[in-house]
Amino acid sequence: MMSIRRRLSGRAVFVVLLVLAMVGVAGVSVAAGPPPTAEGTLAGTAGCGRAPTLTNGTHTIQSGGKSRSFILSIPENYDNTRQHRLVFGFHWLGGTAGQVAGGGSDGEVYAHYGLRRLANNSAIFVAPQGLNNGWGNSGGEDVTFVDDMIRRIDNDLCVDTTQRFALGFSYGGAMSYALACARPDVFRAVAAIAAPGGISGCSGGTQPFAYMGIHGINDNIGAGRGMRDRFVRNNGCTPQNPPEPAPGSRTHITTAYSGCREGYPVVWAAFDGGHQQGPVDGCAGCESGARSWVKEEVWSFFTGTGPNPTPPNPTAFRLRSQSADRCLDVSGANSSNGAQMIIWDCHTGANQQFTRTGQTLRVMGRCLEVPSNAASGTRARIWDCTGGANQQWNVNTDGTVSHVQTGLCLDVNGGSTANGTEVIVWSCHTGANQRWARA
Repeated sequence: MMSIRRRLSGRAVFVVLLVLAMVGVAGVSVAAGPPPTAEGTLAGTAGCGRAPTLTNGTHTIQSGGKSRSFILSIPENYDNTRQHRLVFGFHWLGGTAGQVAGGGSDGEVYAHYGLRRLANNSAIFVAPQGLNNGWGNSGGEDVTFVDDMIRRIDNDLCVDTTQRFALGFSYGGAMSYALACARPDVFRAVAAIAAPGGISGCSGGTQPFAYMGIHGINDNIGAGRGMRDRFVRNNGCTPQNPPEPAPGSRTHITTAYSGCREGYPVVWAAFDGGHQQGPVDGCAGCESGARSWVKEEVWSFFTGTGPNPTPPNPTAFRLRSQSADRCLDVSGANSSNGAQMIIWDCHTGANQQFTRTGQTLRVMGRCLEVPSNAASGTRARIWDCTGGANQQWNVNTDGTVSHVQTGLCLDVNGGSTANGTEVIVWSCHTGANQRWARA
């Protein structure tokens, strides 16, 4: 099991749970987080800090010499200083981007396969339009289209490059699978719903990747199993024949494979039904995105959160060391008085989210401080906010953060760049290990 520090700070890999959702037993989803690599560090795009020119609605770009279009859905409270998840939803054969973006007959509750409502303004959504209403991906042209959309969006909007996801039903699931194969370093995870095999291709397909397959037992389930098993092998998971519901059971069973390489789970959700994108437990053959369990399980797999997460605090920010390219961090995500400050890979955990009230810097409900009359070399820490001078800081235009009472500056000890390096106060010299950027 993961330590509390890893779980709270977001440096962790996936929390992998095995759940069997039998009749009368609620299905529990499996969470996904950043992989344990350098890519796990949050990396904002060129659009961060820029006034966006992209708006909600349909956009047209040139890709591979063809005019291609996509529908963009930007959060109502979009903040260009916050890095957002980016989620692509691919339509089925004969479907349209408009049906994905609008939710079809289920309406807004099922927009973008139901994930937009669950995201609660915390993510950017894209519904691309396929050529001839499909995803033939001839010569890789649809993967190139995705590359071009990402380039356009990244240059204009603030995206977390470690949190890109894709999902789709049927042909859209096959297209999501193609991205898992061809762009494992671009996307974090995909979910393929009732995908009819690799009909959009699989260029590459040799690297580990976080993969969720959802398939009906009466719908050529062998194709779905084969797609799943590619990533069972790639991810080093323990091979198994996961349980699947019996015909007539009107339920689903979700299994998280064990033994997978850290950060790269495989999840398989089989349901008693046919070629459906919105199966409903307890109802034979029912199709309703609004009532289906699928959207909640996919959202939880992608994000590690339940439905309706709290949107990011638009006033919160991180402080990134310009010498180490790591962020000011409360060690161990410990909210107790006296918890020490360190640097660590940047993430979205509460122990790196600061707000400024007056001249105080607040994190996890407490104030950043050093003891009164601290000398050079004293560790920075958090404490109950008292309004004292030892809790007041100047955030200066040269990037330094100076202590009002002592005049000393926040300093990465010894100029080290390693995770866990202590953060102290030291005589101000404006070196790179004393310069901090809001991130």
